[in-house]
Amino acid sequence: MNKVAIVGVGQTKFDRRPDASIREIAFEAFKEALEDAGIMRGEIEASVVCSATHYDKQRTPAGVIAEYLGLNPQPTYNVDAVCASSGVGVRNAWALINSGLHGIVAVIGFQKMTELKSDEVQEVMGRSGDVMWESPLGPTMPAYFATYANAHMHRYGTTEEQLAKVAVKNHFYGVKNPKAMFQKEIAVEDVLKSRPIATPLKQHDCCANSDGAAVLILANEEKARKITDTPVWVAGLGLASSPMSLTSRGTSLTSFTCSVEAAKQAYQMAGVTPEDIDVAEVHDCFTITEIINYEDLGFCERGMGGKFVEEGQTYIDGKIPVNVDGGLLAKGHPVGATGASQLRTLVQQLRGEAGQTQVKGEVALAHNLGGIGMYCAVTILKR
Repeated sequence: MNKVAIVGVGQTKFDRRPDASIREIAFEAFKEALEDAGIMRGEIEASVVCSATHYDKQRTPAGVIAEYLGLNPQPTYNVDAVCASSGVGVRNAWALINSGLHGIVAVIGFQKMTELKSDEVQEVMGRSGDVMWESPLGPTMPAYFATYANAHMHRYGTTEEQLAKVAVKNHFYGVKNPKAMFQKEIAVEDVLKSRPIATPLKQHDCCANSDGAAVLILANEEKARKITDTPVWVAGLGLASSPMSLTSRGTSLTSFTCSVEAAKQAYQMAGVTPEDIDVAEVHDCFTITEIINYEDLGFCERGMGGKFVEEGQTYIDGKIPVNVDGGLLAKGHPVGATGASQLRTLVQQLRGEAGQTQVKGEVALAHNLGGIGMYCAVTILKR
């Protein structure tokens, strides 16, 4: 296999953006990524545009975004894997480059979610489940993940206080990230007293809908070494799926089996183990998700995720720093942009450009979960 590197990154601030269209927020992140790479847009040979298309008024957003960014007549591809869209998009871009079809590819993740009312968002997101057998019964995303939370608490004794400590950690680091939606620290008591959403999850246990875009520019080895002195190499890729319906998964609902499989693939391809990971970005759409992710990715033993965060092991001075840009809980979750945003953070980490949240190390992992755990993309980067 040929080596592929990320040579440029860009991201908007994640927030409510009534002032901008999808093409305009994509342009903001794209412009920043081009400047970061030090290349012209004419050097981009293809684009992979990533979003959960059921949120978009435009039926084929890849077309209008490629046009607005001045990327015609180069080919553009649309990727929709709900919340894992741009994590999957990176895999597609890597494959396009590794095949020799293209030398430089842009991955453009975006979403505008705040144009929909809260109940509309919940209805759309609820359709991430099986629309024949589950969605008509009314489950929402918080309800789905509350099912996982209750199962984990019942089996392993995980507590609401341990869930709250995930939110506290991520908001602590969100304050240090100028791109994050929420810029305020919270305490365990704030989480426990926040509005109930789906027992045991409360408002601060849940990530917020937001608008935003993140862009990555990938290149083959020859071009990467000409573009930058600090290429960050895509060392491992994993991608897996699970049944749409929870009742078809045949598990205790204390693990996302697609995460376990995707991580296994990525570790094997990169030639590393969980102990080799120096910093990680994991999909914390809800506090319970991050705790389960610790276990699925091998950062701690099964059932010990709650204790792991309680002991501070996922802070910068702990065993494995996780979500030190605030994660989805503090940064916001414009779903199509999330995977690319995670990798942007890790590229800056491996370059030594992370400022107050800098972690020492040479190996980083991004974990991007789609929907209620139907898809998972794991990407391992090396300096």
